[in-house]
Amino acid sequence: MGMSNMVGIASSTCQVGGGGGGGGWGWSGGAWSRRVSSGGGGNMKKNETSKNLAVLYFVCAFGFLGVVGSIYARLMFSPNVHGMLTKLGCVEDNEGSWAIGVFYGDSPFSLKPIEDVNIQKDKSAAWPVANPVVTCATVSEAGFPTNFVADPFLYVQGDILYLFFEAKNAVTMQGDIGAARSIDKGATWQPLGIALDEDWHLSYPYVFEFNGNMYMLPEGSGKGELRLYRSVKFPLEWTLDRVLLKRPLVDSFIISYDGKYWLFGSDHTDISSKNNGQLEIWYSSSPLGPWKPHKRNPIYNSDRRFGARNGGRPFQYNGYLYRVGQDCGETYGKHIRIFRVDVLTIDDFREVEVPSGIQESVKGINAWNGTRYHHLDVQQLSSGEWVAVLDADRVSSGDPNQRFILGCASAVGVATVVILIGMLLGTVKCLVPLSWCPHNLGKRSDTLLAWERPTLSSKMRLFCSRLNRISSYLRTKVNPRTFTGRSVLALAIFAAVVLMCIGVKDIYGGSGAQEAYPYNGHYSQFTLLTMTYDARLWNLKMFVKHYSRCSSVHEIVVVWNKGTPPLLSEFDSAVPVRIRIEEQNSLNNRFKADPLIKMRAVLELDDDIMMPCDDLERGFRVWREHPQRIVGFYPRLINGSPLEYRAEKHARKHNGYNMILTGAAFIDHNMAFKRYWSKEAAAGREIVDKVFNCEDVLLNYLYANASSSKTVEYVRPTFAIDTSKFSGVAISGNTQVHYNIRSNCLQKFAELYGSIADRKSEFSWRTDGWDG
Repeated sequence: MGMSNMVGIASSTCQVGGGGGGGGWGWSGGAWSRRVSSGGGGNMKKNETSKNLAVLYFVCAFGFLGVVGSIYARLMFSPNVHGMLTKLGCVEDNEGSWAIGVFYGDSPFSLKPIEDVNIQKDKSAAWPVANPVVTCATVSEAGFPTNFVADPFLYVQGDILYLFFEAKNAVTMQGDIGAARSIDKGATWQPLGIALDEDWHLSYPYVFEFNGNMYMLPEGSGKGELRLYRSVKFPLEWTLDRVLLKRPLVDSFIISYDGKYWLFGSDHTDISSKNNGQLEIWYSSSPLGPWKPHKRNPIYNSDRRFGARNGGRPFQYNGYLYRVGQDCGETYGKHIRIFRVDVLTIDDFREVEVPSGIQESVKGINAWNGTRYHHLDVQQLSSGEWVAVLDADRVSSGDPNQRFILGCASAVGVATVVILIGMLLGTVKCLVPLSWCPHNLGKRSDTLLAWERPTLSSKMRLFCSRLNRISSYLRTKVNPRTFTGRSVLALAIFAAVVLMCIGVKDIYGGSGAQEAYPYNGHYSQFTLLTMTYDARLWNLKMFVKHYSRCSSVHEIVVVWNKGTPPLLSEFDSAVPVRIRIEEQNSLNNRFKADPLIKMRAVLELDDDIMMPCDDLERGFRVWREHPQRIVGFYPRLINGSPLEYRAEKHARKHNGYNMILTGAAFIDHNMAFKRYWSKEAAAGREIVDKVFNCEDVLLNYLYANASSSKTVEYVRPTFAIDTSKFSGVAISGNTQVHYNIRSNCLQKFAELYGSIADRKSEFSWRTDGWDG
């Protein structure tokens, strides 16, 4: 295309008018010249109107999408999405959010998490304890800002357990070595401080004893050498003892076996080495050296999935030596592999993989170990029991960066779609005003003009002019006034809304995990109990699938009141499901004592209520503050003369409540079930059986009757859906009849157990705003 044609296109699209005379720049006779046209003022006004319309369109479009994104964030994002554990540390880290859990077993291959062991103490509603037991908050709240904790190693000293681990410093962003102590077999840990801090990154603090001294062999590959430290004052003071090797070995350990000491580690600096896929062995007559390389080094230099990189302390069991390796295939530290060492000599090495016995979580990112775990240290106690520490994470490496990139891509997509919609509507007439494109207006001689070639600026103007023609092209192809045009517009608007929500989720919404909330530095779990019958099986299956993925749900108990019960294989559950078949169809069965329930907390939840996992986690956190209360999600205010049962709207109108419906409430099942089946409650239970209603009302009266202090507490759910409306099996089809029955129950229960009308609690008294 010749220059005159090129500029002809440029001058015909998206021009910006000049001064009072109007006109623009064009190409004429081989040179740029100023065109002056009469009536330029009218064109200027037209251009100005077009600009104002475009600006107004963009303001309205992005304002609307901003509102959509805000509503989406309000409804879908957990309050703890950015980590509310501590103000000091626990900042989202691209390396992950590693934490440490404790496991017990009769052997190193039958390890169970601490929540399955059911360690309880009466002093705190955080019991029974659940993993993780050491987190970034554990260290940060002790005064050492930490983003995550990983690479745990144990040292057993009688009945005391010491824990050494990598603590990712939230200020320097490098690893330090932290220390903690437990006097109750790992259920609770006291942070002791930072045991080792160097100018380079430290991790993998392998600790061992030799000749009465304590040694630590941390990874410090950033220094370029393998350093051995000796304890000066255990466990927090260490000094450099010696440099074992002038090599940057990663994740190394020393083990005594068959009369020699063996050092296992990985050197990833060689150009031919496979990152996380290489293993080297060295041997010596002393752990202090000197060290000689194994004749087969590198032992492995293969696929990183196969566990070549060490993943914790080796251990001996039933006469065999076992090595722990990391599978880094899908992501760094995906999970561990256990290898039985069959041959270990200076000339040969052979090992074979064996099952680890560690059950992976199926709760996904809602579980603290739902995505990966990469380090294990298992040791035998003097009692014969085995104890282990394992680090794990709910997200994979690079997750924040990946989400940020996807979020930015979504934002670009939103802007693109908005511009395309504007073009279809005619409010956006060009993408790039040609006045933004540089061009040469200097004087040139006729001789130079003859040799002139297209420049970068002219090519840019050509490209922009062609880009600007998209607007007119789209309007000729798609007419917004036709059915097809309106369909295209609707689809484009829908795409913009979807992209906006995706972008907000990726940039602001965190990993999407609905995490548990700690109390007194500890996590715990609860039993979810629901009561149903055969006609509501559809509700139940959806109920189990959803809530079994919630972080703190330990098990689900289904009280089966009527009909043929389903098979357990019919449920898609991430936790154990138990069906308790009742002989009599009675609502009193909801609060029947069940010795098989091990958790102190029970969430009584109707099978037709669906709410986010985070709502359950917040309710559980509040209940642990006051385990003597009924803590739930549906408040009622019982007042009037005579007493009348009314909906939540009445309670909010009078800014208070004195009852919590136990169709969605946390209780201490030992306390609640004992009260409900006491002799004093017999008359109330008869009323419940007679009217087939009011069992939750009765429990509220029994709580109030047994205490003069506050007995109920409300937590506001983000949202809740009644699935019975979709399946057509609602228990209370006629709301007014249902309310009348309950009003009658109020009168009778008040006569039996006293009034609760004077027990009013106000909304929004909590500082966290969860009861608003």
